[in-house]
Amino acid sequence: MKYNVTINETLARTLQVEADSPKDAESAVNRLYLNSGIILSADDYVSTEIAVDRSQPYYKSPSHDFTLIQGDCNATLSKFSFGFDMVFADPPYFLSSGGISCQSGRVVCVNKGEWDKPKTPQEMDAFNLRWLTSVRSHMKDNATIWISGTYHNIFSVQQQLIRLGFKILNVVTWAKTNPPPNISCRYFTYSTEFIIWARKLAKVPHYFNYDLMKKLNGDKQMTDVWHLPAIARWEKSCGKHPTQKPLGLLARIIEASTKPGAWVLDPFSGSSTTGIAANLLGRKFLGLEIEEEYLAMSRARREEIERADVRTDYLRRLAKSGSILPPDDLFAAEPQQDYGKIPWLEEG
Repeated sequence: MKYNVTINETLARTLQVEADSPKDAESAVNRLYLNSGIILSADDYVSTEIAVDRSQPYYKSPSHDFTLIQGDCNATLSKFSFGFDMVFADPPYFLSSGGISCQSGRVVCVNKGEWDKPKTPQEMDAFNLRWLTSVRSHMKDNATIWISGTYHNIFSVQQQLIRLGFKILNVVTWAKTNPPPNISCRYFTYSTEFIIWARKLAKVPHYFNYDLMKKLNGDKQMTDVWHLPAIARWEKSCGKHPTQKPLGLLARIIEASTKPGAWVLDPFSGSSTTGIAANLLGRKFLGLEIEEEYLAMSRARREEIERADVRTDYLRRLAKSGSILPPDDLFAAEPQQDYGKIPWLEEG
């Protein structure tokens, strides 16, 4: 992989100038500088800054349907203009306060990292407003966004969505069929997360695959309460992210709200479950992530499904769980066609 690295050196010199006004003083120095009357030298050195252009892809799949960029979503999205068909976001829940939980029969600390430490209500609102503003400007007018959360952050997210003019369509309750046990036994067992589904503009219709969702639900209307398990062992083949979502959940979300060939954005991509589900279902994906560890995990997961047998196995598992319909032809599990140039990136 080739990266563009920029070296910026700062030179500065302060001059005393007699003039009638600040503007006249500035004009006089400007004329001297442009006419080579002032030449800065090594004696005027202040600092050096070396920066890598993180808008370049960390990884691109061979068929260009899966792209990872390392960087903060606000800074990265500001560097290009492109409209996505759908966004799935799993932002920090801000719940890592030293509590404990049970995983695989072991008591573990639920601290996930500095990025998930609690914030004040004002800080949380500002954080959610900022990233939602950045993402909204990169959504097509008929695009929708899905945002997961718990009571720790979801009310702040909801308020910022309304503030920015989104129309909330549903608040899905993901009722986990295999939640971790309640160790303290002092309150009801936490077993749900919430997923807000909203469209960008109140008066622009969105896409919803109602018929497919009904078919997946035994020919009954699908409600906003989804009984789905947390991640299974087979989904951890390349490692485990602390807030990893199950592939079946993302498959349902993507099939419900996009058509094949759609572009899907995940601004907090983590281990890129969104991208794996998108590619398995014939959609294209951009993931933004800061942490090198999770980018490497995402790349390994995407490279894993280059193997036709792995793709076929994943599709079979998703169909068996009821997350997707059984593929009409398992040869559909072959890698997707080459999508050509990525719209916002120059080919290296």
